[in-house]
Amino acid sequence: MEWSIQEIARRAGTTSRTLRHYGDIGLLAPSRTGANGYRYYDQAALVRLQRILLLRELGLSLSAVKDVLEGQRDTSAALRAHLGLLERERERIGRQIASVRTTLHRTEKGQELMAEDMFDGFDHTVYEEEVTDRWGREAYEKGDRWWRGLGPEERTAFLAEHDTLARDYGQARAGGLEAGGDVVQDIARRHCAWLSTTAPATRSYVIGLGAMYVADPRFAKNYDRYGDGTAALVRDALTIYARHRLSD
Repeated sequence: MEWSIQEIARRAGTTSRTLRHYGDIGLLAPSRTGANGYRYYDQAALVRLQRILLLRELGLSLSAVKDVLEGQRDTSAALRAHLGLLERERERIGRQIASVRTTLHRTEKGQELMAEDMFDGFDHTVYEEEVTDRWGREAYEKGDRWWRGLGPEERTAFLAEHDTLARDYGQARAGGLEAGGDVVQDIARRHCAWLSTTAPATRSYVIGLGAMYVADPRFAKNYDRYGDGTAALVRDALTIYARHRLSD
């Protein structure tokens, strides 16, 4: 059997444009191209697309996905590996759901909260490889030691401070404030102070981090939940602050 590009796009929850782009960069070639120029995909292409989508869900870039697929010629072995990752992720999300449900129940009943229950399933090590690739192994290990050295109340306070920063950025965006204005620059100052608790807030680090807040949807959503465009405001504010206030 084979399917048209429109059928595959609809079933996979993506777009024909995306599939054509995958083909153009050598990531997903159609099984054939009809006389009318339409692209068609067979079962093998569908399996490959499923693997691509799974890897993208794990946060890999297109170039990284291509490298993985080229290094895994055994489709069955690759799918078993993907299945294992998804099952572990399902287990982790299940623990998070149970954790939040327990916190909600105890809060509504006025019962004491237990730290070991509240943070079950929240694993900061999921970013280990990415942090190591971007800033080096020493940076990850330093941050990991710092996080593990915090008590439950300190971890809660640290995360709450970030939520406050994100909310303040969102309010500034809603009010039409400029990234270089005094109010937003003061938020950027507080943001850099927050960042410096885990790593030196150097100019290049802060500018690079700001760019990632927009480029990577996993991070952008943490800010854009307070209104579309908030992540972009954060990036611009941090870039301005870093260029004028920070050094490498």
